[in-house]
Amino acid sequence: MTSAKTPPHIGTLILIVAMATLSLNMFLPALAHVAEDLGTDYGTISIAVAGYLGVTAFIQLMAGALSDRFGRRPVMLVAIIIFVLASLGALLAQDVVTFLVFRMFQSAVSVGHAISLAVVRDTTPAREATAKMGTISMVMAVAPMIGPTLGGVLDQFLGWRAIFGSYVILGLALFVLAWIDLGETRPRTTSQAPRPPVLRLLKSVQFWAFALCTAFSVGAFFIFVSAVPLVATERYGLSSALVGMGVGSITAGFMAGAAITRQVGARFPITLMMRLGRTLACLGLLAGLLIAMAEPASPLFLFGATIFVGFGNGLSIPGSNTGAMSIEPALAGTASGIAGALVVGMGGVLTYAAGLTIEASPTPATLIGLMLAATAASLATAFIAKEPAGELPVGPEAAAQAGRRA
Repeated sequence: MTSAKTPPHIGTLILIVAMATLSLNMFLPALAHVAEDLGTDYGTISIAVAGYLGVTAFIQLMAGALSDRFGRRPVMLVAIIIFVLASLGALLAQDVVTFLVFRMFQSAVSVGHAISLAVVRDTTPAREATAKMGTISMVMAVAPMIGPTLGGVLDQFLGWRAIFGSYVILGLALFVLAWIDLGETRPRTTSQAPRPPVLRLLKSVQFWAFALCTAFSVGAFFIFVSAVPLVATERYGLSSALVGMGVGSITAGFMAGAAITRQVGARFPITLMMRLGRTLACLGLLAGLLIAMAEPASPLFLFGATIFVGFGNGLSIPGSNTGAMSIEPALAGTASGIAGALVVGMGGVLTYAAGLTIEASPTPATLIGLMLAATAASLATAFIAKEPAGELPVGPEAAAQAGRRA
């Protein structure tokens, strides 16, 4: 089996990102059965989700920097190996402690998101990278819908361990694909052009503007999915099925926005796409807030307003991700890792704050107001961000092959 020498196809990057997403959510429908089988309570087994997210934030930070130092390919291959072994350990676990330990190690595959974005930026100029990231973003929207469905079917007919067995199989298949197709793309450094210090990236106002734009944009989504079930049931008496359909509205909006970015992202400045997306999201939420103050009997306005959040995110997040990695292009992996960790951390903080606020006041106006605050913050950072100058000094092989293959 020959190892890759050229940059990967976009399909390979999409599958890597999809695996990172499936590792989080595919086993969620089986949580109760896992707890029952391992003789523990639901609160304890929920660490498999909350703890996983915490470890993911740390791994994103480490993996991004490691990929800048040692390369995208070796870090990704090692991460997949760890994921496969951890999945096997969780599959065979007979007690909750062993299960949770291996579950935390499964989070290694989450580096796929940061590395995939870095690979795109390694091999593609900024505007073209935004369009490609629009394609990857569409997968990020689809995978959360497919994962729980597939996991629920496996749990119902084969038991929860079948989910982790599928992780092993999928991980092995992904390793083979990455070995064959994931060539190294990390920019070369020389004594005349050394890799810049990470501190220079951390001191950049522009980097934080792009990264915070992404974090606040995704934060509005986290607020919505964590708080809307209580609002929808308390205020409108919706069933779980209808709530699920309502949650899908923001995902549908995101897919539509990402599809447009995929088509036109290469033609416009990334800051223009960011500001347009953030403005549309704010306007949609502002209109929803005004309607909510009239206390309408139908919840359609609530989900209609949040479609604009998803749509705006689809327009702006590919560009803000590209911008964060374009400030110091030779540190694209580090930038991607920090931005990814910031999204996870910000999401956790905003989810917790939204839970406390909505519990005290479970109204549509409160929910939309919280989302509007996060979206307004993302709009402010989008206007601070400036169009990145310069392009990435990729190696000759990467530059040549990227144009032919991606």
